[in-house]
Amino acid sequence: MELDDRKKKILQAIIEEYIETASPVSSGSLVKNSDINCSSATIRNEMAELEKIGFLEKPHTSAGRIPSQIGYRYYVDELIRDDAISRAEIEFIKSKLETKINNLEELTKITTTTLSEITHYTTIAIGPDVNKHTIADIKFVLLGNRMLMAIILTESGIVRESIIKFDEDIDQDQIDDLTYIFRNKLVGKPLEKLEGPIEEFIFSEMRTGINLIKKIIEEINKILDDSKKLYLEGTNKVVDMPEFKKVDIAKEFLNVLDAKDLVADVLNNGLAEDINVYIGNESEHEELKNFSIIIFNHLLKGKDIGTIGIIGPTRMDYSKVISVMKYISKKLNDDYKKGKF
Repeated sequence: MELDDRKKKILQAIIEEYIETASPVSSGSLVKNSDINCSSATIRNEMAELEKIGFLEKPHTSAGRIPSQIGYRYYVDELIRDDAISRAEIEFIKSKLETKINNLEELTKITTTTLSEITHYTTIAIGPDVNKHTIADIKFVLLGNRMLMAIILTESGIVRESIIKFDEDIDQDQIDDLTYIFRNKLVGKPLEKLEGPIEEFIFSEMRTGINLIKKIIEEINKILDDSKKLYLEGTNKVVDMPEFKKVDIAKEFLNVLDAKDLVADVLNNGLAEDINVYIGNESEHEELKNFSIIIFNHLLKGKDIGTIGIIGPTRMDYSKVISVMKYISKKLNDDYKKGKF
């Protein structure tokens, strides 16, 4: 629904004051604290209209109004500012992202922590999907008569390793054969190719035992199944938020954070190279009906650096969160072009 300029200005002022104070907003407060050049009576009439069309709600115990989920959605889509970031915050982000990193997973963790520290919300992240990354090398290191270490290195610097134990003795000649076979088949290809026909190829090429090969494939597939690691920062941030003084809301929030499959599913729904905002009931998950989540899914030249989400009450500072996410995205792209990682 399209609003006229005055209603837009009033809605924006109400939402931004409510985000800041967590208290219902009255017409008198808008006259006093905003630059809306209208009488209190005119503002009351406009607020009544905004309530009638579903953009505002009136708590039973107050004469003021609060935004509805529909109101927040209109604000995010039409009214939000994406420059709500200070010079001090920009310098803080720069200092954090200047930390030397060895791989993209470290970058995901640093970005997750930085977002939480600046926005003061809980941040959740899922690591890069290594299955889409190209294999640079595969190594097998003999650790004993019946034990070896499998190491997978991607071109983006992500390392996966696993200790594999066997029920029969193995020797260095077999390790050399395994290294040759796996490198010949997989180097230069995405990790997701490590299934299906590969077994047929390896069995046709091998000079070592079938059971040995099968065991290695099973263990490497386990590595890939566990490849998406969840990171969590700022769970203590909820303590000071008025919404979480209600025990049932606080419990719902903690249960969401504890539900790893739910969190992973929400993050995986984000669109590549985009910022997605889900407000309350917009999420398909009933558990999120009282919360908002903003998802930042970012690629650097086609390389997945992970997906990060900020979760909090629907009274979230959307402008701040989105501004910070956009600046971090720009900073990461600039650093990548300069070859910093």
